[in-house]
Amino acid sequence: MILSFFDQFASPTCFGIPLMALAIALPWVLFPAPTGRWVVNRLLGLQTWSLNRFSSQLLLPMNTPGHKWAALFASLMMFLLTINMLGLLPYTFTPTTQLSLNMGLAVPLWLATVIIGMRTQPTHALGHLLPEGTPTPLIPVLIIIETISLFIRPLALGVRLTANLTAGHLLMQLIATAAYVLMPLMPTVALLTAALLFLLTLLEVAVAMIQAYVFVLLLSLYLQENV
Repeated sequence: MILSFFDQFASPTCFGIPLMALAIALPWVLFPAPTGRWVVNRLLGLQTWSLNRFSSQLLLPMNTPGHKWAALFASLMMFLLTINMLGLLPYTFTPTTQLSLNMGLAVPLWLATVIIGMRTQPTHALGHLLPEGTPTPLIPVLIIIETISLFIRPLALGVRLTANLTAGHLLMQLIATAAYVLMPLMPTVALLTAALLFLLTLLEVAVAMIQAYVFVLLLSLYLQENV
């Protein structure tokens, strides 16, 4: 029995062993392995077409050195998308509702884009901290503001993904609880609440897909600034 609405976000355990690693590794089992055959099944064909379209759309405005990140971005997109979608199923756990996991993904990838910019074009990378034509008295203030905004980027990535998924799951549980409580008292209102829950579930499916795409898209924009 759930004692609190926030208990659904607690990491599951079995015999005192955290199952976080299992929840993260399980989605990879659902994808078919690539094959060297000319003719493949529909699922593998759809998977290959989707990854190719996503990679080309994401990396089209980027310079050639940034194309090396195509495999990483595509894998990250599929990973986040699968975890977010599986978290909408009953009796499941959504690892991306944990801020620690999202920050563990956001900070190293953001730091990698910054390091690449500092190594390849340090003048251009540092030029983002001071816009051209800035009045002399405002130079120290703008440098501080731009530096803070640079270091806030990974925090914004992790918090955005966590907050959107957590809010959606909480809202779904609140509406489901209301429908369950109202069923013996006011069946008509309970049915309307259940219909609202169904529409909200469809919305959460869209949110799960959009948030995975936005996470990778922002990383690609950070990379584009540094290559």
